[in-house]
Amino acid sequence: MTAVPLTDLAALDRNRARAARAPAMFLHEAARDEVEDRLSMVNRQFTNPAIITPFPEIWQDFLPGAKIVADTEVLALQEGAHDLVIHALALHWANDPVGQLIQCRRALRPDGLHLSVAFGGQTLHQLRSALAQAESAVTGGLSPRVAPMAEIRDLGALLQRAGFNLPVADSLPMTASYATPLHLMQDLRAMGEGNALSARLRHFTRRDVIAEATRIYAETWGAADGRIPATFEMIFLTGWAPHDSQPKPLRPGTAAHRLADALGARETPLKD
Repeated sequence: MTAVPLTDLAALDRNRARAARAPAMFLHEAARDEVEDRLSMVNRQFTNPAIITPFPEIWQDFLPGAKIVADTEVLALQEGAHDLVIHALALHWANDPVGQLIQCRRALRPDGLHLSVAFGGQTLHQLRSALAQAESAVTGGLSPRVAPMAEIRDLGALLQRAGFNLPVADSLPMTASYATPLHLMQDLRAMGEGNALSARLRHFTRRDVIAEATRIYAETWGAADGRIPATFEMIFLTGWAPHDSQPKPLRPGTAAHRLADALGARETPLKD
């Protein structure tokens, strides 16, 4: 029996094409700015970068000569061709995120840098909760509405599974303010982040569900001025293609000094 993929890629493409007509790309722009800051702290000049993105207009002038690659299941990357590969705010929709990262690693030269940015588990937690409570109360059931997004620990582990050295994962939470939850939903459509889950309902959400979700959202998280917050958590993943010049951990038992001595702490032996 073939498993149903998490993401309906045809629906995702439709959502992104619709967003391109009247885009609201402030989160993609924020991700681009954060990537620029991180690269500025790397003491290296990159000469053959590649950028994987569903919205090339955001990244096309980011790095001179960068190859812009569509966000597809099989990435148009040549093995060992790049010294930098950026996966730009699309990994959270991947049906095989490990496979995406493995393709990125294979496209890197030895000691090449990979940097991914994806939405993390705290993203839209208010909206997810409000919709779940509303649908349960009104219809007596639940349906998939917001893509499940991984926690930072899980995403960091993916780097190791994909074969990267020196993996690092860090989180950047951001909060946007909206007049109502409906304005947030409109913005999500304009970002191409509408519901593209394979298991989604194939009809419009009932008005009474939306009304109840709006009430719960405003009542639970609304500010004194009547506006509502929306959390977006960006998780940045950094890893290097393996190379002999990179630092390596010591083999067990080869340390020259005891940790207790370095910390000035009293060591308490454990019973066998």
